[in-house]
Amino acid sequence: MDGTGGRWRPDDAAGKDADMTASLGTRTLGRNGLTVSTLGLGCMGMSQSYGPADRDESIATIHRALDLGVTFLDTSDVYGSGHNEELVGEAIADRRDEVQLATKFSLTHGEDGMRIDGRPENVRARAEASLRRLGVDVIDLYYQHRVDPTVPIEDTVGAMAELVEQGKVRYLGMSEASATSLRRAVAVHPIAALQSEWSLWTRDLESAGGGGAGEDTVVGTARELGIGLVPFSPLGRGFLTGGITSPADFADDDFRRNHPRFQGEAFAANLRLVDAVRELAAEKGVTAGQLALAWVLAQGEDVVPIPGTKRRSYLEENAGAVAVQLSPDDLALLDSIGTAEGTRYPDAGYAYGDSPERVG
Repeated sequence: MDGTGGRWRPDDAAGKDADMTASLGTRTLGRNGLTVSTLGLGCMGMSQSYGPADRDESIATIHRALDLGVTFLDTSDVYGSGHNEELVGEAIADRRDEVQLATKFSLTHGEDGMRIDGRPENVRARAEASLRRLGVDVIDLYYQHRVDPTVPIEDTVGAMAELVEQGKVRYLGMSEASATSLRRAVAVHPIAALQSEWSLWTRDLESAGGGGAGEDTVVGTARELGIGLVPFSPLGRGFLTGGITSPADFADDDFRRNHPRFQGEAFAANLRLVDAVRELAAEKGVTAGQLALAWVLAQGEDVVPIPGTKRRSYLEENAGAVAVQLSPDDLALLDSIGTAEGTRYPDAGYAYGDSPERVG
């Protein structure tokens, strides 16, 4: 954005890397000193789910992120069945010291859908495989990608804690865990971060019914326990950018073609939500995506969103969101817009997981 309040453009960032890096700043996740860039980069789309990706552009996007001070990189061993970790590892090979590197384990693609495996022996094997693919000696933040409904979480986190003791992992995280799972996990080892979907159109982790326990919310429990929050899909899987106007905008291999929120009446209703975001964004001279990211960033200093992209132009636009200031009136207006129509996943059991009680 320029000083006259004009709309931000990708080429505005050219030649201003030093200023942008300084303005991005850092935030701390958890109580034990995991300091990361204020905004992260989700790398999944460079390997799967969002249509075709260009390897060279993906690597260039990661390099540009580091140049801009977006140094918190997020991947997983399941993204592209290992391809994404290899890609990220290649991109950061000569810049490892600049990066806060996060990856995840426990999910694999099976013939009958996604499988979750939180067994201790799997924790150890998957960590070793991730270290090899990433080409690093230590993972900064290691998440359980989904809670295994068949393995007590104490057993899984216990094995993760062993990785910390061995110097292979620095900090532990959970992804899409319920409030109950978070309490049980921290009883075994400190948890630095919870990664869950959180955006203007996905706010169920703020309610007792969205993975909470009793009157507890996931957000409230995480904060009580000193766990930082890492929202994925803070742009509503790209919808909140305003760039999607029809299901025909998706490539044939884009998973959003079959996503509940991009179907029929839900799609039409969600377009009206985006129109409201675009209207306020125009008033402020920013893009709809920047406004949506600014809302997430305004939810607290313990919040570090990781918008995903595989293109430098979108990365630069996202980085500009850090400079967007929202007044209490702006936040109240955005809060009043409402949330998305349609479920987050075809299988509602895929989020906010719980595990069986430990026996003995």
